[in-house]
Amino acid sequence: MNWKRYLIITASALLILLMGIGAFIYENSNSAAVADSSETKANNSSATESEQQNEAESSSSLSVSNNIENNVSGQAKAEIESSIQNEVENKDANIKNNITNSISDEAEVKLTNKLESLLNGSLTGTLNNAINNEVNSTGPTTIENNLINNIQLQVNVEVTNGITTSGKETNAENDSKENNDNENAGSEEESANNNASSSKDKPAYIWGIDSASASTDEFYACVNENFGNPKVVARYLGHNEGVSAGLTNEQIDLIHEKDADVLLIHNGFTDATGYDNGVNEAKEAIDLANELGTPDGVAIFADIEPTYPVDAAFIEGWYDEITASNFEPAIYGVFDNGSDLVDSFNEAAQNKQEVKDDTFIWSASPSIGITTEQEAPDFDVDAPEGSLAYGWQYGINAETCNIDTNLFDSKLTEVLWSA
Repeated sequence: MNWKRYLIITASALLILLMGIGAFIYENSNSAAVADSSETKANNSSATESEQQNEAESSSSLSVSNNIENNVSGQAKAEIESSIQNEVENKDANIKNNITNSISDEAEVKLTNKLESLLNGSLTGTLNNAINNEVNSTGPTTIENNLINNIQLQVNVEVTNGITTSGKETNAENDSKENNDNENAGSEEESANNNASSSKDKPAYIWGIDSASASTDEFYACVNENFGNPKVVARYLGHNEGVSAGLTNEQIDLIHEKDADVLLIHNGFTDATGYDNGVNEAKEAIDLANELGTPDGVAIFADIEPTYPVDAAFIEGWYDEITASNFEPAIYGVFDNGSDLVDSFNEAAQNKQEVKDDTFIWSASPSIGITTEQEAPDFDVDAPEGSLAYGWQYGINAETCNIDTNLFDSKLTEVLWSA
């Protein structure tokens, strides 16, 4: 009897204990689930705050000032590429971009400058671009300027672009490109206003020579020692006995090795009159140029000396035949005011405006005397008004080295035979 009562009490106690353990486990399980849910809610709240912060930043204005400065001097040789790129969308912006290059002494430098701005969306502000090249080096300097503005959609930005290349002794090939791209979408009220003004490059002039003598290592040594380092060497097509040595492929290779361009001259005549005569001389010049493998687009200069008879018909015949070929028409002569050459050229231009618009001029007027490269004068050539007067032979008949000295507008290098 006592044994049965003891068994019942023990079983009851065990059941109560099991029920307590089950309740404990159930309570802890619910608490963990609540904690996990609370943590997830906190993370969602944090993400929302971050998005609000980024949205506030995107609506604020932007002020940017980019400056790059390169100074090269002594006998340094350098290739420098300076690039600034701005990309702004849906944000008011005031942007200043500036690249400054200073080249002096005997430094040899190749410069590539690039400014690019992409403005898109709804924004207002200003964009000021400036590239300044100051070249006072006697060494070869090549400059390429690229200025690109892409302005799209509802952009209202005042744009100022400026590119300057200056220097007393400027040996520069200045290839400057400027592009403003405007893409306006939506109604007239949503269209963008782009007020852009761009400055024109100041002309850059390079020093060069012409000679009736063959271009050899000895010839170059004489020129370098006594005058300077020419960046253009003018030479004659075909051998003209007693007058000039003809240009050869070996001489062309040497000139290019010396980092200079070749200017081609045709002097196989002494009479510059008559249309058919002009055509025939042009054909001979074209054949001689092709024998040398001259690239397309190179100019050929007809050498019309001041003692030659000349008329408008010859100039028109020369122009027509050269233009019909793969080459560009050009004339060398003494283009002083009132000369027969100037009168004939102006008459040809009256008959056909393209003669003036498309013929490159290399004038030997005024003649102020031979100088070294460093003592070259400021470019001041005599030529018909509005013509492509890109060459000036300012000094003739040097006693040393048998050369004439010249200044050329760097734009002429586009139609010279480059390496």
